[in-house]
Amino acid sequence: MKIRISNESELSRGAKELLCAIGERRHIALDGPMGAGKTTLTAAICRESGVTDEVNSPTFSIINEYRDGAGNPIYHFDFYRIETAEEAMDLGLEEYFDSGALCIMEWPENVAGFLPEDVFRVSIRVGEDGSRTLTIDD
Repeated sequence: MKIRISNESELSRGAKELLCAIGERRHIALDGPMGAGKTTLTAAICRESGVTDEVNSPTFSIINEYRDGAGNPIYHFDFYRIETAEEAMDLGLEEYFDSGALCIMEWPENVAGFLPEDVFRVSIRVGEDGSRTLTIDD
């Protein structure tokens, strides 16, 4: 499945389509180069889920927690700075992944050995015109 987002005004629609596509899954792995829009897409997903807080990249904190419109947690991970399996283990990833909460992950390749089996993989590619194409590999 592919979702094309031509410009920022279509981001909400793209996030809605993505949320519909994931169904009951709770783990979204976003893959894309630096500047592809992983955090921007995460913010749109959170807004569509009822999050009213500002959504920022957790580059330094590694994990941000938000609350959806029903008060349920959404965990936003940025694994860019994770370099070893030990660092990943120290985060207590299993507890987050097993919580039943929506978990959105940037740079998931840095913790590939710890990802749940039901992870919903989304690849973000930037077009020459600035558009984004989300390719869903489930």
